[in-house]
Amino acid sequence: MMKKLRQLMKRWITQKMELPPDVMMDLPRVTMIGQIHIYIENHRGLLQFSDKELRLLLKQGQLLVKGEQFVLKTMLPEEILLEGKIDQVIYVNDSGK
Repeated sequence: MMKKLRQLMKRWITQKMELPPDVMMDLPRVTMIGQIHIYIENHRGLLQFSDKELRLLLKQGQLLVKGEQFVLKTMLPEEILLEGKIDQVIYVNDSGK
């Protein structure tokens, strides 16, 4: 109950103060340049990486990026820049919460 109330308050404050939702609601920000670059901010950690797949932990669920020839160009605690041929970007919901 308290968690739901907190979410409603965050949404209301975000709308009234015209703040970006990714900042107030702890959402990931995903920026893509064509199929060759993807920049992901506000993630919770790297779960898996290979030359064909990147899996990141989010506050709610995971973000899965699939493709080929992946190279991590930048990796900071809450930011990742990935290069390669990006075929899919998939949000995986965390149904346990």
